[in-house]
Amino acid sequence: MIKIGGLQKTTFIDYPGKLACTVFLCGCNFRCPFCYSGELVLPEKIKNQPEITKKEFFNFLKKRKKLLEAIVVCGGEPTINKDLPDFIREIKEFGYLVKLDTNGSDPEMLQKLIDEKLIDYAAMDIKASKEKYERTIGTKIDIKKIEKSVNILKKGIIGYEFRTTVVPGIIDKNDIFKIAKWLSPAPRYFLQNFKAEKTIDPKFEKEKSYSDEYMKEIKKIVQPYFKECEIR
Repeated sequence: MIKIGGLQKTTFIDYPGKLACTVFLCGCNFRCPFCYSGELVLPEKIKNQPEITKKEFFNFLKKRKKLLEAIVVCGGEPTINKDLPDFIREIKEFGYLVKLDTNGSDPEMLQKLIDEKLIDYAAMDIKASKEKYERTIGTKIDIKKIEKSVNILKKGIIGYEFRTTVVPGIIDKNDIFKIAKWLSPAPRYFLQNFKAEKTIDPKFEKEKSYSDEYMKEIKKIVQPYFKECEIR
């Protein structure tokens, strides 16, 4: 059953070119040590997270119908919720565009959402180069599922982007180069510089971000593989 753990009522950056709000769903099947959303990921923290009821959320959507254009559904990881299609279907009834933020671990759910025209745009987090995936996400994963989700998006049925958080000690220039070759060709790839916050693994709270110069070096290397490549 879907649990809503947060709501950002207005965002100009999460849905390209649209005024949107972002709804945060609780629960995730990854345990990325550098994740700063432990209250949406870890069961012991989720139970203490104030919940927004579906009724409250949909009342908000109804009131904002003339102001907002789109809804961003993220987590945690939204696709672990089997009732996600029904949840998004209710959002679509208000006439909103919907963007999904996903780790790509459930290609069947992703395909279902696309086939049923429930999502209009997707952002998929590429956590690492293939050989580093399990180390990076802190759990076992069938990398073929990640690859399948990548290929589903690359069909171009909906708008999409890939993005990677560049985490010192885990992801470096060589990893991003491998990721770029894996994903290419693709329209959009965004590099997100890690920022030390309240991470799941406390040791990452002391990790320094890469310098702006290093991030620019990475961008220069991988830019030729994409139509658009930016640092966020």
